[in-house]
Amino acid sequence: MFGHYQETCLRIELHPPAASAPFAPKIAASLLEPAQFRRWLFPQQFEDKITSPLTAGATFSAWTGPVKIDHYVEIATPQSLRLILSGGIDGFHEWYWGENWVQSRIEGISLLPLHLGQTFALIRLRQFLKESGT
Repeated sequence: MFGHYQETCLRIELHPPAASAPFAPKIAASLLEPAQFRRWLFPQQFEDKITSPLTAGATFSAWTGPVKIDHYVEIATPQSLRLILSGGIDGFHEWYWGENWVQSRIEGISLLPLHLGQTFALIRLRQFLKESGT
């Protein structure tokens, strides 16, 4: 793999409406359901057939422009997701979440600017949850 080693970890707070139902399941659905993460992970494009919800052992591919990134779901729980990445990024992407927060950690070798992409993704996720009425 070409590129350089990068690691980045970001955590954001989310502010659900005061009278809303538990928020963590909505965060989980946004990360584990392909129909939902396709909406907020734009401009990333995903292959058509992805297991829904994501489960351990599932595989899928995504493209950021011409760069293909293969994903292997190592762990998928109601509070976490760990993806092994290959292709455009050789490494892993971990997601953890709770009632009012989401944390994303990426380590890998890539020519892509991982921190920039991660920051953009978390901003989009926050906006998606806000616009979804959650």
